[in-house]
Amino acid sequence: MSTQAVEEETEAMTFREAVRAAMREEMHRDDGVFLMGEDVGTFGGVFQVSQGLLEEFGEERIRDTPISEAGFVGAGVGASATGMRPVVEVMFSDFLGVPAEQILNQMAKMRYMFGGKIDMPLTIRTTEGGGQRAASQHSGTIHTWFAHFPGIKAVAPGTPRAAKGILKSAIRSDDPVMVFENKVIYEMEGEVPTDEDYTIPIGEASVEREGEDVTVVATQRMVGESLDLAEELDGDVSVEVIDPISLYPLDHETIVESVEKTGRLVVADESPLSYGTHAEIAMRTMENAFFSLDAPIQRVGVADVHVPFSPTLEDEVVPHADDVRAAIERIV
Repeated sequence: MSTQAVEEETEAMTFREAVRAAMREEMHRDDGVFLMGEDVGTFGGVFQVSQGLLEEFGEERIRDTPISEAGFVGAGVGASATGMRPVVEVMFSDFLGVPAEQILNQMAKMRYMFGGKIDMPLTIRTTEGGGQRAASQHSGTIHTWFAHFPGIKAVAPGTPRAAKGILKSAIRSDDPVMVFENKVIYEMEGEVPTDEDYTIPIGEASVEREGEDVTVVATQRMVGESLDLAEELDGDVSVEVIDPISLYPLDHETIVESVEKTGRLVVADESPLSYGTHAEIAMRTMENAFFSLDAPIQRVGVADVHVPFSPTLEDEVVPHADDVRAAIERIV
């Protein structure tokens, strides 16, 4: 469970600014850190996350690439194996199928197959989520694929504070880390520590709001929506909200401790319901806190369908706070 320093200095930032600050600070800290991907330089990133970094660090360290995910992810694997610390941006997570060979067969396995004699300090940043009417090929949430695969650490922050702290830890890690950013919350604002040594350890969850009646474990966009809902329900239902931040390794101890107190669990994650993040969190809770549960665990997510282009259908498929409310009402 993350804790805050007593005399911590913070600054209001958007999620976008927090990600940019993390990359800037780590590039100043270590000359081996560089960013590459489609449109990350001159254009400043498709979501403007890397805006201004080209002017600050130059073309050697902010590198625009051809439209070839297999090519530039593979280059990132090679650069990592030879001592650099690349941050590779894949514009949309839906495109990760293209460099899957480099990620799953090279990046994830290289340290293991070399007996731990090489490091693989590669960070892959990508965006996820519906809500922007971008159709199925630009709206998926597929972090479960990579959290499932041995050799990969996978994180999915839900607040600006978490975004900065976990990305800095990812860049400093000697293991490959995939960072999944929900594109709908780039404008989300929050207080973020200004200390350049501020990090959040990979594998450490954050209790964003304490409560007594029900635990809501929420990821990415669902963190903010669950916090707003918790405030709305306050007085009727006391809701504890946890942002796991790391999907693998998962801090199930913090979740179990919360469920032992509340007796109820809702898992809200914008990914398909079957065989996913929801199931993993639910099962670990069952294994470790079964006798503390007073009601069945509830899952809030995407039905096992692709995200439609139609606004009406997309709003039906993508989960929101009302779905979390309904889940809470079923068990409280």
